[in-house]
Amino acid sequence: MKAISYTRYGGPEVLEYGEVRDPRVGPDSVLVKVRAAAVNPVDWKCREGYLDALIEPVFPVVTGWDVSGVVVRPGAAVTEFAVGDEVIGYVRTDVLSHGTFAQYVAAPVRTLARKPRNLSHEEAAGLPLTGLTAYQVLVKTLGVERGETVLVHAAAGGVGSIAVQLGRHLGARVIGTASERNHDYVRGLGGEPVTYGEGLGERVRGLAPEGVDAVFDTVGGETLRVSADLLAPEGRLASIADPDVVDHGGRYCFVRPDAQDLLRLTELAERGVVGVHVSETFPLERAADAYRSNEEGRTRGKIVVTVDWEEG
Repeated sequence: MKAISYTRYGGPEVLEYGEVRDPRVGPDSVLVKVRAAAVNPVDWKCREGYLDALIEPVFPVVTGWDVSGVVVRPGAAVTEFAVGDEVIGYVRTDVLSHGTFAQYVAAPVRTLARKPRNLSHEEAAGLPLTGLTAYQVLVKTLGVERGETVLVHAAAGGVGSIAVQLGRHLGARVIGTASERNHDYVRGLGGEPVTYGEGLGERVRGLAPEGVDAVFDTVGGETLRVSADLLAPEGRLASIADPDVVDHGGRYCFVRPDAQDLLRLTELAERGVVGVHVSETFPLERAADAYRSNEEGRTRGKIVVTVDWEEG
């Protein structure tokens, strides 16, 4: 099959488009015909070796964890899905090897849920990792409740935009950091935008003089320190970007595949609670360009790679 893979760590230049061996389908997996796969910052961080201490690579590595596609073959023990089912997944396993930037991926059923009926494959591909991250942090780690004030960093990005929508659904007031050009976008999601950078603390205090009840950090570093100072008494802090959050009394979070959480996101998408904004799409053979665009760090919503099945 055709795929995007790399045989050594490095920048986008190490990505190769070409033939790789077809994935084997284990008893608890299904073979998914990929229609779309989303780009996430963690993908290129893996490609550059930043996660080498956490996840062992088995080269060649087919990149990508997010997918939207169609089941073409269930494994021997699978009862959850049948041929023809449209599914989405955050297909992360304990090794880097068979990713989603390919014509097919073998996906464990624990990583999958049915695709939202109201989303295109391109939109649906952008939901799993970002949606699970936002859901697990806001609901399971921070325990956000109705009437609370939540600060979400990088509110126009993939994770942040879902977090703003989920926070509003939970009944919270959501303040979101974003560049000036994305303020209207954040307002459209239901958030109150503030410009990040120098003076952020004063700007947030102007909106929430008593402090915020919870902070969802996606940036780390100085932003994390400022965030800790903005907490109200008994406020909670979580970060997906900086393990030093524990030094500020917070929690470091690494998203995990969870079929039930993903199904909950499918249901919320079908109810119109959360949506996915796709800023750019690239064909599979141009995945390196998709990564270059993502690495610029200015993406509104998601960048998605598509697989063209029109010609056989």
